[in-house]
Amino acid sequence: MWSPSSGAATGPLPDVDITTPVVVLKLDANVFHHGGLGVIRGLGRLGVPTYAVQEEAFTPASGSRYLHGRWLWSPDPSDAERVAEGLIQLADRIGRPAVLIPTDDAGALFLAEHGQMLRRWFLFPRQQPDLPRRLADKYSLFELCRQLGVPCASTTMARSRVEAEEFAERVGLPVVVKLARPWRGGGDSRMRSTSVVRTRDELGPLYQRPVGDAHGRGYGRESGIELMLQEYIPGGRGHDWFFHGYCDAASTCRPAFTGVKERSYPAHAGLTSLGRSVVNDRLTGQIKRLLDRLSYRGIMDLDLRWDARDDQYRLLDFNPRIGAQFRLFRDSAGVDVAIAAHLDLTGRPMPSGTQIPGRGFLVENYDPLAALGYWRRGELAPWSWVRSLRGVDELAWFARDDLRPFGLMCMRMCWRALERPFGRQIRRAAPAQPRYRPGRAAARPPDGALAGTPHRPCHHSERELADERPR
Repeated sequence: MWSPSSGAATGPLPDVDITTPVVVLKLDANVFHHGGLGVIRGLGRLGVPTYAVQEEAFTPASGSRYLHGRWLWSPDPSDAERVAEGLIQLADRIGRPAVLIPTDDAGALFLAEHGQMLRRWFLFPRQQPDLPRRLADKYSLFELCRQLGVPCASTTMARSRVEAEEFAERVGLPVVVKLARPWRGGGDSRMRSTSVVRTRDELGPLYQRPVGDAHGRGYGRESGIELMLQEYIPGGRGHDWFFHGYCDAASTCRPAFTGVKERSYPAHAGLTSLGRSVVNDRLTGQIKRLLDRLSYRGIMDLDLRWDARDDQYRLLDFNPRIGAQFRLFRDSAGVDVAIAAHLDLTGRPMPSGTQIPGRGFLVENYDPLAALGYWRRGELAPWSWVRSLRGVDELAWFARDDLRPFGLMCMRMCWRALERPFGRQIRRAAPAQPRYRPGRAAARPPDGALAGTPHRPCHHSERELADERPR
């Protein structure tokens, strides 16, 4: 396995097909998305040529020594035809079929709903077209949970302050406020996809803008931005869980991993800044049964909270794509979910392995901010924060064998801090047309890689081919 401290490999290495590249698809303009870097490093270290769709040239992930090529491009995810055309251009440049791994909801939805036109050039799971949207939409997920009898938090689509206050009166404060469709953005750059409202007075500003105002902002169906209120489930140490896994064409989930979210940013309502691998057989069995009922295929990332009131794990979020903290998890065969996808989609056998418990994962640019939030709430002392850093095995940005992404991340964080006094971020214009730029790994292609190799057709499993035959 690979260690962020040394960059050296120990233990078993999965037998991946190094002649089949991987493309990291990111349509969300977020330069600090560390999940894509995890894919680039994890498969790149095994010799797989890696490419990435990136919104600009100087993202931290662009500096990785394992990146073969960058496709600089930030299309409108709703323009499916343009997205497909740009990906086909990238495929033509690569010259052979590649495994395609989306890192955000917009990419996952695009592949499920419009990916058929890309089958000639890319390898990715054959998902039910409507399923990822039903899972990524926070309110339709709630409805699906009720339909299937899956424990979840009470939820409502409150479209006015009165409705919001009525819901808060019924379930009690605090309540969780979410963008029902986070891939559409919040209109207001200050609006987080998830936040916690602790008083009735905090509900008012959420509904002050009229629907579809002169700036295209506001909340309601007409604006496409919908706020969802969710019951706040009392938390505590060891209450926040996540599940990562990969399902093959038969919806068999292997590997499957469970872990505990020890800190998040913002506190109790944001992305994982510190997580640990903890085996939970009960939760694994519960999620595997759900995935089988859904006939789900591909990578997934689920967030759950254990409710001490009735000893239930309540499903809060279902992300139908790779999770940003997926590198926390690896099994004894050296397989994580990205490697599992590559093995399965290229027809390689999946080695048997068991989850490695106790591993820790830290996001360097967010955990100090998260710790500050917990300290202000009286939930974390400085020395407790220092102790919690012991045993961290994987860092989001720093790796001794791949230092440049960490340096670029630090520079971009400093630049963001300098921008903040002006009340807005300076946005760089996205290129009108995609531009290809070679990565650092392009100068040292592995044996048997792309140069001079003829284009070959994608291959699929017999089960997948059977799914395409008319009945």
